Amino acid sequence: MTWAPLLLTLLAHCTGSTSQAVVTQETSLTTTPGGTLTLTCGSSTGAVTTSNYAGWIQQKSSQVPQGIIGSTGTRLPGVPARFTGSLLGDKAALTITGAQAEDEATYYCILWFSNHVHSGICRWRSETKTPWLSLTLCP
Repeated sequence: MTWAPLLLTLLAHCTGSTSQAVVTQETSLTTTPGGTLTLTCGSSTGAVTTSNYAGWIQQKSSQVPQGIIGSTGTRLPGVPARFTGSLLGDKAALTITGAQAEDEATYYCILWFSNHVHSGICRWRSETKTPWLSLTLCP
């Protein structure tokens, strides 16, 4: 049972006494094909800054998640120029300029907090009965 003290030490170190950050996002956004929309990602601990290294991950239905934005504004290789990461006020932002049906996916916002990472989730959904594209962010 020599692993028990190590496990307890790791749990004490990882849980700590600091409060957990909560990542916040809008509840829904809508745009037409070719339109522009901006997803934002905030933190309960205060303003999101470059020190949070905000990232965005896109997961299309039945596919492996793919990073699209790293370190706040760095578009990853192969990601179309219509995806832009930035800071907007006190939040991280992902802007999709010229939204296309192929952008239908779940989008995750990732924030780094000195010794741990938190994420939020959003869902891009295309409606088949209308020409609208709807972005719905999950709570």
